[in-house]
Amino acid sequence: MAIQIIKKGIADTIQDIGRYGYQHLGIQANGYLDYQSARLANYILNNPINAPVFEIHFPASSFSFTQAHTICISGANFVPLLNEKSIALYTPIEVKENDVLQFLKPLQGRVAYVAIQGKIKEEAWLNSHSYFANSIQKDAQFEWEASEQPLKNSSNQLQVFKGGTTTIQEIQSHVFSTAPLQFITGPAWNDLTQEAQKVFLSTEYHISRQANRMGYPLKGALLQLNKPNQYLSAAVTRGTLQLLPNGELMVLMADHQTIGGYANLGQIILVDLPRLAQVSNQTSIHFRETTIDTAHKLYQQIEKKFIHRS
Repeated sequence: MAIQIIKKGIADTIQDIGRYGYQHLGIQANGYLDYQSARLANYILNNPINAPVFEIHFPASSFSFTQAHTICISGANFVPLLNEKSIALYTPIEVKENDVLQFLKPLQGRVAYVAIQGKIKEEAWLNSHSYFANSIQKDAQFEWEASEQPLKNSSNQLQVFKGGTTTIQEIQSHVFSTAPLQFITGPAWNDLTQEAQKVFLSTEYHISRQANRMGYPLKGALLQLNKPNQYLSAAVTRGTLQLLPNGELMVLMADHQTIGGYANLGQIILVDLPRLAQVSNQTSIHFRETTIDTAHKLYQQIEKKFIHRS
């Protein structure tokens, strides 16, 4: 045993990049809500970037370590405390036997990640350790096999990437940017009235308190179709923007269903999904139309930041 949950969080899970290739069988992909922050924590620890991590929501779980480990916390700032002393985000932290990790209060964002250096000692299901439907329970125990490779630049812990702290700052700046979320129009976009299209592109929205890993309902102006329409069920994915029959909007997230029959207005581009994942209920959201080419270029720019270690 290496890590024990001594207090249950509201919806904490273990997540990795997800299980892809099974949606045609009705099996959800799951995976990180904010893949950029999760991968950044793994990179800082020299883990495989898509390795399993603890995904933390607030109120958060509390962890007790039964042996020494190196951890890194990324994403939302929930004021992490190690033995009741504040510790830094995006930094390798040495924990010792009987150390306790807690989270005090949410200051920024809504999803945090705790990465453990090494490899989880648990069997994967369909090539993934990602949870679905269940969350981490009190007294649950997890084992991590320590990495045989020491951290690079351990004397200067933030110099992990080529370019040093700049890369960490760039990812943070992107994830917590308040710029409009970019989307590519979907098959039902032109079924909206012209006025509804204008309203969507000019109105602010907020995430509903009913948001969860399956989807983020949006509060804001109601939208109308040109005429009532019935849509055949079709494949959906994270970031699909659905118009519900009552005119409200839903953005599908990591635990989304495999098919959907609501009007598909568009797709939020992949690089902006971590930004949506981190938006608090009080923060306003705006949308901006973009193209597939732009989406590809922005994705490549983000991926390049994870290619080289220093």
